[in-house]
Amino acid sequence: MNRLLVSFVAAFLLCSTAFADDYRIGIDDVLDIAVWNITELQKTIPVRPDGKISLPLVNDVVAAGLTPMELRQQLTKALAQFVQNPDVSVVVREIRSAKVSVIGQVRTPGRYDVKGPATVLDALALAGGFTEFAGRRKITILRSAQRLHFDYEAAVARGGNLAIQPGDIIVVP
Repeated sequence: MNRLLVSFVAAFLLCSTAFADDYRIGIDDVLDIAVWNITELQKTIPVRPDGKISLPLVNDVVAAGLTPMELRQQLTKALAQFVQNPDVSVVVREIRSAKVSVIGQVRTPGRYDVKGPATVLDALALAGGFTEFAGRRKITILRSAQRLHFDYEAAVARGGNLAIQPGDIIVVP
């Protein structure tokens, strides 16, 4: 039993480490920051619209765009001026920066959090589905400098759902 638990924890840490190495912190994400044995430096902090967080001693630090490990290294270096050998941990408590917008002829237009891989059909479901006059065959996804077209009727009939990315704007005419 003990060996099974150790294997599970090792696999979990390996997966967590892979996620932490790849994930980039974004605006509105909520972070747990802790410095070992210093309770005054244990904070749950949202990333501000300017991409920074505020901590005692080091004040404002840019967090957006960094991985949790990169932010950890940056905080460790900054705190080393005030604390001998600081042991800093950074945990992404809530991912709130991955959002898509659904506008136009849907029941509940708005911005929606995307917690993982999602599709146009997922986003349309979040928006409550279509209104009576929606142009289901003429949906447009605005992505950076691209305009992608999506035919809801064809996707339902033949498959071909389209993956969405954070920042996408789905327009239902």
